[in-house]
Amino acid sequence: MELMFIGAAHEVTGSCHYLKVNNKHILVDYGMEQGVNYFENAGLPVDSAMIDYVFLTHAHVDHSGYLPLLYSRGFRGEIYMTQASAELCSIMLRDCAHIQMQEAEWKNRKAKRSAKVAAVEPLYTMEDADGAIKRIIPCPYDAEIDVDEGIKIRFTDIGHLLGSSSIEVWATEGGVTRKLVFSGDIGNVNQPLIKDPAYTEEADYVIMESTYGDRYHSVERPDYVTELASIIQETFDRGGNVVIPSFAVGRTQEMLYFLRQIKEMNLIKRHEGFEVYVDSPLAVEATGIFHQNIYTCFDEEAMELVNRGINPIAFPGLRLSITSEESKAINFDMKPKVILSASGMCEAGRIRHHLKHNLWRPECTILFVGYQAVGTLGRILVDGVEEVRLFGETIEVRASIQKLAGISGHADKGGLIKWIRGFTGKPKKVFVVHGEDSVCKSFTNCLIDEYGFDAYAPYSGTRFDLIRGEFIREMPAIPITQKPKTRHASEVFARLLAAGQRLMVVIGRNEGGANKDLAKFADQINSLCDKWDR
Repeated sequence: MELMFIGAAHEVTGSCHYLKVNNKHILVDYGMEQGVNYFENAGLPVDSAMIDYVFLTHAHVDHSGYLPLLYSRGFRGEIYMTQASAELCSIMLRDCAHIQMQEAEWKNRKAKRSAKVAAVEPLYTMEDADGAIKRIIPCPYDAEIDVDEGIKIRFTDIGHLLGSSSIEVWATEGGVTRKLVFSGDIGNVNQPLIKDPAYTEEADYVIMESTYGDRYHSVERPDYVTELASIIQETFDRGGNVVIPSFAVGRTQEMLYFLRQIKEMNLIKRHEGFEVYVDSPLAVEATGIFHQNIYTCFDEEAMELVNRGINPIAFPGLRLSITSEESKAINFDMKPKVILSASGMCEAGRIRHHLKHNLWRPECTILFVGYQAVGTLGRILVDGVEEVRLFGETIEVRASIQKLAGISGHADKGGLIKWIRGFTGKPKKVFVVHGEDSVCKSFTNCLIDEYGFDAYAPYSGTRFDLIRGEFIREMPAIPITQKPKTRHASEVFARLLAAGQRLMVVIGRNEGGANKDLAKFADQINSLCDKWDR
């Protein structure tokens, strides 16, 4: 019985952990890396085709974004997640694939203009996303689910995102049972719409995030409505737009919740009836999924509105932009307006077009309402850069760059400590992940020195024997020394190799089958080989 740390080890994105129980190979999350990555990530210890199960904590792409890649490399196992996460992943993974394909197409057009011949392949395709989505098994909260012999799981609402969860895993091997709890991203308290995080009582081993493990949110809940109204009022009085880079799932819906209150309370003077544009097809679809999960995921405050017949995230003047033509038209309308667009870190999507049209205008405001990873365009803007490159053009930053302080879907240091202290007895060991390098170290030391936990912050590649309770291998930090290579069309050969690896896995699983069936299978393989043998 083994636990291996792969992604989000001393880094904030790319969450991925590997678990081996009874020769079953399991991943907990398989997320995309975003922003600057400082450390090399270990590869999966087995071929993708050998992964039997994936347990997903929530739908954000830094936890789910590589599931189509896993499928493209031969994975045909089952992916367990909550019902709401399943609905969100069905749109988010397709959106990721769309972005991958668009970027590859753009790079190939650019390569043709500069006389380069090497074509670029997307990381994965829409077919890969659809294939991964078909492997999803939706699960309810709080139910114990028998996955396989000696493997049982339960999802608990962790209050970070619609459908987000911590995952309890009971693993039994050789008559020995160990209980692991993967925190996922622990939610902040008193968020609009969704419930506060729930706590878990028992665990042998805990794998917990530490994103904000070195800071505290404000003691009192910030008055987001008043602060947001003030920013909108000042910007509109200057004749500008308020552009909000916002994660399509979660943060966009929270901002709509605040904007509905601003409209209801008539807080914006002289601009009554102002329009709010949600310019993200993904955000529009996600908002619909929020509506569908009201009764299982909404908190008491939101449910009070629902029971009064009020939609918490809809209001007069809300405009949903779907087509590219509708998106382009937004910036040709000179009336002051609020524009919510993805991606939240400004790394892709329609927000980059809105930045191109508004960053150079001193009357406008770019308002950040979420975490900005190091190296992303959002972080660069927040840090005060004077000019940026967008679509091959240099844009001066003249707009007011502001941040809505305190708004976060992540628990702060106090919230993290409260969650880990919620266990009735101290776990055998707490593994600290999903935080920047210095944060992982400081939060781990805090758990050890101030609260007496046996805590450890593993680097990627570290392996731990869960039965013996000892490390198989402790890995040092391995800094990244070169940029990752662009995936060129010649590397599609890797896809063929992945298919071959999957074939070997399928052959292995047919050992002991009827001789007649095995002979037929062998003949089919030989026939295929005869066709392609060069």
